[in-house]
Amino acid sequence: MKSSRRFNNALKRLVAGITLSASLSLPAQALTQNIDASFRPDAANPQMNKFRNDTPISGVCEGHIPAQCKALNIFTIRDTAFRATSIGPILPGADLRNAAMFKVPSQWRPLAVTHQITGEVETVEVRIAGIGHRWDLPHPPGVSAWTLPGPPQIAWNRRWLDGVAPCVGTRYIAASSTMVLFFWLVPENAGACGLAPGTEIPKFWYSHLEYAYELRTPNPLTMSTGNYTGSITYTMGPGQDFDFGDVMIPADNLYTFNFNLSVQHTLKVEVPPGGQRVELLPQGGWQAWLNQGRKPTRLFRDQTFNLSASSRFKMNLECQYPSGNNCALWEPNAGHVVPLEVSVTLPSGLTDASNQPVNRRPLLRDGVGTELFQPGIYVDRKPGTLHFEVPRDHVEEMIKQGTARHYSGNVTVIWDSQV
Repeated sequence: MKSSRRFNNALKRLVAGITLSASLSLPAQALTQNIDASFRPDAANPQMNKFRNDTPISGVCEGHIPAQCKALNIFTIRDTAFRATSIGPILPGADLRNAAMFKVPSQWRPLAVTHQITGEVETVEVRIAGIGHRWDLPHPPGVSAWTLPGPPQIAWNRRWLDGVAPCVGTRYIAASSTMVLFFWLVPENAGACGLAPGTEIPKFWYSHLEYAYELRTPNPLTMSTGNYTGSITYTMGPGQDFDFGDVMIPADNLYTFNFNLSVQHTLKVEVPPGGQRVELLPQGGWQAWLNQGRKPTRLFRDQTFNLSASSRFKMNLECQYPSGNNCALWEPNAGHVVPLEVSVTLPSGLTDASNQPVNRRPLLRDGVGTELFQPGIYVDRKPGTLHFEVPRDHVEEMIKQGTARHYSGNVTVIWDSQV
């Protein structure tokens, strides 16, 4: 019996310990926001190599200070799911942590975004650049509780219009006797800002959160077509990333931003009509040979094309008649083969991996030397040239007096965006 009682007592202690541990494990409450941006090259503005913000704008940037937001390159979101409530009164002259305090992650923070198919990783940077709320309080005391009696007296609305350093007021509020909407800008790496009332406020609460964010995105011209996704999570509460002081406690303690960057590139080659059939000729044509019997020293053709490119690409050859790393032309009657050299000149704005312009760069079957071409700007229908030539020391072998010969062969030039 004693042994049984000891076992039951031990079991009770074990159950009590498990119950205590479970009671201390509180689930995290989280807010989420999707941030969407896209890049698609714009022929009307080829110098603009930036992502466009596609996240629906709400709040003050949408309906109240749009020009100011555009000039600052910020976007606002009004999150009506956010709540924060005071756990005690806010007293006149209170220190910042016991007043209406606002501290946001205003410093730049990096996050990784990953291509959903290739696994390529790029870095996005984000910072919170503004903060606002709808705040409410009972009446009395009403909004005039924020008036400082002075001397000199400072009106309650002026304090919320002007903001408090390091935050910067936007001169925007909307108010009733018990409610105010306000919005302040937050400079980079700013600390906490806020203010204490002139009259005790027994209860105070925020019924939404309004914030501006600023993005630094990768250079889309170096990214692959497709979607890149990633997320960053901020903490909320006293001493956290979003810190509203020790009196105002948010209902949620995490805020997650889910990023989706969509990249849609252009790579288009336009060859003029008849340009697929390349005829090699001597300089000035065949007249010198036909009339004077003077053998040509060059057989060549420069074929122009128009190129539109906003992404990296590589080039190489496929040949009907290979000749080492080049292609060849075949003469069936004589059974004679001559090598054909192919090279490319790309439009201005495109460079190789060493950031050098591309002028008569040899195109080879294995693609060596043409593994990477990249745009510095969006190149829109700019002319380039394919150069075809039989090496000089082989031309004499092709031309025999009194003998008709016809050399031919198919050459496929490949522009490949899968780099």
